[in-house]
Amino acid sequence: MNKNDLISAVADQADLPKAKTAELVDAVFTAIEAALKRKEEVRLVGFGSFATATRKASTGRNPRTGEEIKIAASTSVRFKPGKALKDAVN
Repeated sequence: MNKNDLISAVADQADLPKAKTAELVDAVFTAIEAALKRKEEVRLVGFGSFATATRKASTGRNPRTGEEIKIAASTSVRFKPGKALKDAVN
Protein backbone atom coordinates (compact mmCIF):
# COMPACT_ATOMS: atom_id res chain seq x y z
CA MET A 1 0.00 0.00 0.00
CA ASN A 2 1.37 3.41 -0.93
CA LYS A 3 0.30 6.87 0.24
CA ASN A 4 -2.37 7.23 -2.47
CA ASP A 5 -3.84 3.84 -1.56
CA LEU A 6 -3.91 4.89 2.10
CA ILE A 7 -5.69 8.14 1.23
CA SER A 8 -8.26 6.27 -0.86
CA ALA A 9 -8.90 3.72 1.91
CA VAL A 10 -9.33 6.42 4.57
CA ALA A 11 -11.56 8.51 2.29
CA ASP A 12 -13.80 5.53 1.59
CA GLN A 13 -14.01 4.48 5.24
CA ALA A 14 -14.62 8.01 6.59
CA ASP A 15 -16.85 9.05 3.67
CA LEU A 16 -14.73 12.13 2.97
CA PRO A 17 -13.50 13.67 -0.28
CA LYS A 18 -10.05 12.45 -1.31
CA ALA A 19 -8.63 16.00 -1.41
CA LYS A 20 -9.63 16.66 2.21
CA THR A 21 -8.41 13.22 3.26
CA ALA A 22 -5.04 13.88 1.59
CA GLU A 23 -4.71 17.09 3.66
CA LEU A 24 -5.52 15.17 6.85
CA VAL A 25 -3.07 12.34 6.11
CA ASP A 26 -0.34 14.89 5.31
CA ALA A 27 -1.12 16.73 8.56
CA VAL A 28 -0.77 13.50 10.57
CA PHE A 29 2.56 12.70 8.92
CA THR A 30 3.79 16.26 9.49
CA ALA A 31 2.82 16.14 13.17
CA ILE A 32 4.63 12.81 13.67
CA GLU A 33 7.71 14.14 11.86
CA ALA A 34 7.76 17.34 13.94
CA ALA A 35 7.53 15.39 17.21
CA LEU A 36 10.36 13.08 16.17
CA LYS A 37 12.51 16.09 15.22
CA ARG A 38 12.00 17.33 18.79
CA LYS A 39 13.20 13.88 19.99
CA GLU A 40 9.73 13.10 21.37
CA GLU A 41 8.19 9.66 21.24
CA VAL A 42 4.89 9.31 19.36
CA ARG A 43 2.59 6.70 20.91
CA LEU A 44 -0.55 5.64 19.13
CA VAL A 45 -2.25 3.34 21.61
CA GLY A 46 -3.17 0.05 19.99
CA PHE A 47 -1.11 0.80 16.89
CA GLY A 48 2.46 1.38 18.01
CA SER A 49 5.19 3.83 18.95
CA PHE A 50 7.63 5.86 16.88
CA ALA A 51 10.88 6.93 18.54
CA THR A 52 14.29 8.15 17.50
CA ALA A 53 17.43 6.13 18.14
CA THR A 54 20.95 7.54 18.03
CA ARG A 55 23.93 5.52 16.88
CA LYS A 56 27.39 6.52 18.03
CA ALA A 57 30.18 7.14 15.56
CA SER A 58 32.29 4.06 14.97
CA THR A 59 34.95 2.61 12.74
CA GLY A 60 34.36 -0.10 10.21
CA ARG A 61 36.24 -1.86 7.44
CA ASN A 62 35.87 -1.67 3.73
CA PRO A 63 35.24 -5.34 2.87
CA ARG A 64 36.94 -5.02 -0.50
CA THR A 65 40.21 -3.38 0.62
CA GLY A 66 40.25 -4.03 4.36
CA GLU A 67 40.84 -0.31 4.89
CA GLU A 68 39.42 1.22 8.08
CA ILE A 69 36.68 3.79 7.54
CA LYS A 70 34.91 6.14 9.92
CA ILE A 71 31.17 5.75 10.23
CA ALA A 72 29.50 8.98 11.34
CA ALA A 73 26.98 9.17 14.19
CA SER A 74 23.39 9.05 12.96
CA THR A 75 19.82 9.24 14.13
CA SER A 76 17.13 6.91 12.82
CA VAL A 77 13.45 6.32 13.45
CA ARG A 78 12.29 3.11 15.11
CA PHE A 79 8.75 1.73 15.14
CA LYS A 80 7.53 -0.71 17.75
CA PRO A 81 4.10 -2.19 17.00
CA GLY A 82 1.47 -2.22 19.73
CA LYS A 83 -0.28 -5.32 21.01
CA ALA A 84 -3.50 -4.68 19.06
CA LEU A 85 -1.57 -4.35 15.79
CA LYS A 86 0.43 -7.50 16.52
CA ASP A 87 -2.76 -9.40 17.31
CA ALA A 88 -4.50 -8.11 14.16
CA VAL A 89 -1.63 -9.25 11.94
CA ASN A 90 -1.25 -12.72 13.49
